[in-house]
Amino acid sequence: MFTGFFVDRPIFACAIALLITFAGLISLRVLPLEEYPRINPPLITVTANYPGADAATIATTVSTPLERQINGIEDMLYMSSRSSSDGEMTLNIYFDIGTNVDLAQINVQNRINSAIIKLPSEVQRQGITVKKQASGFLEIIALHAPTEQYSDIFTSNYASLNIVDELLRTDGVSEASIIGAREYSMRLWLKPDLMAQLGVTTQDIINAVREQNADYAIGSIGQPPTSYPVELALPIVTQGRLATPSQFEEIVLRAKLDGSRV
Repeated sequence: MFTGFFVDRPIFACAIALLITFAGLISLRVLPLEEYPRINPPLITVTANYPGADAATIATTVSTPLERQINGIEDMLYMSSRSSSDGEMTLNIYFDIGTNVDLAQINVQNRINSAIIKLPSEVQRQGITVKKQASGFLEIIALHAPTEQYSDIFTSNYASLNIVDELLRTDGVSEASIIGAREYSMRLWLKPDLMAQLGVTTQDIINAVREQNADYAIGSIGQPPTSYPVELALPIVTQGRLATPSQFEEIVLRAKLDGSRV
């Protein structure tokens, strides 16, 4: 009976159809649209670094305290962690579909702040990263030198300085990383026999490098308040972080009163 009403009045039915069509076209410009529905649960990734530790040590001292503190967080489905022998720990936390990812990231960060005092000092010094990201890759870009005139470490450093930052500034991109990234660094090789003769431990070398390879704020000469007027204030600039192998070779491990040093 309801359909017969429009069959008997074709002009009225056409007017209603056109009205619905125009209303849909107008709404199409203002309604939020998604090309694909969200079928994957939101993901929060927690990353921590423990230099020099093996996978078992990281799982015991880093992964376990964080998992115990984060477990049971609001709207959480499950979580999984991965500890590698290069000192990196990755903890993936999955939430219910429809969960506010920004709010979930804040909740995870608050839980981590409560557990950070239980982590090793090296992990606290390196810092813990909390990011929201998708569970899969959108695109993988390969970068190489056709003539092989540039090494892998050069291309990795070039991508880090010129490509990754541009991708992160692109709308809709929340994470961009280099798989197998290689960075310029200084590697120190230790001689156990010579260290035993000199009575130097590995921790002594670590403390010396950490103390002498750093930036310090020294201050300035003539900075107020002063007992008399000063016409010119000169800032004091120190050497800062070491950059060449010869500078690292001059790190002082031990100094004696007679002027000798290691």
